[in-house]
Amino acid sequence: MIVRIMGEGQLEVAESHLTELNKLDDELLAEMESGDSPGFRRTLHALLGKVRELGEPLPDDSLEPSELILPAPDATLEDVRELLGDDGLIPG
Repeated sequence: MIVRIMGEGQLEVAESHLTELNKLDDELLAEMESGDSPGFRRTLHALLGKVRELGEPLPDDSLEPSELILPAPDATLEDVRELLGDDGLIPG
């Protein structure tokens, strides 16, 4: 699956990693709902770091459609609330 991190680019991430990423996404959603800004920041960075670790960067000139779009590392709670669906940032 193609994942875009806003402001950084796209990475190819194997579907087999979705369960691991969903755990971080669930934590992020809980921290957003409770207004835990420090926890949100920590978990957002952990989620983005895991995507970078598990993903293979696509060339800058690649124009593949992104299946997931994740916020930039400096996104605020409010920014991410606008991106969230009912299932969080990572559906499933």
